[in-house]
Amino acid sequence: MKIDGGCHCGAIAYEAEVEPEHVGICHCTDCQMLTGSAYRVSVPAPSASFRFTRGEPKHYLKTTAESGTRRLHAFCGNCGSPLYACAVENPPVFTLRVGTIRQRDRLVPKRQIWCRSALPWAMSIGDVPRSAKA
Repeated sequence: MKIDGGCHCGAIAYEAEVEPEHVGICHCTDCQMLTGSAYRVSVPAPSASFRFTRGEPKHYLKTTAESGTRRLHAFCGNCGSPLYACAVENPPVFTLRVGTIRQRDRLVPKRQIWCRSALPWAMSIGDVPRSAKA
């Protein structure tokens, strides 16, 4: 599926090809902290299909993962929108943040990982009262 997206302020834009069946939710504590939320929703994009159409991100090298894996996190230096994470060198994929993708309504999560770190309420929000606006 061809997608496009970018940061909140519009300084950075990108396009890529993704497989909707690979959308996932991560409940690890790093993702909780880096999103400022209960979890992160992402989808991998092969590096051959990913390209910036406007701007360049800033990077943060995360070395704190429980797995020990170092990851490069990209974000907008102006508005702070998290854009993706990838391997430090020669990344085969860019793990795009679904919230920055214009077609995000069509990218439904198919799996959840690091559920042992999930906030207990994050696993069952179906009964929380809903409103169309604040």
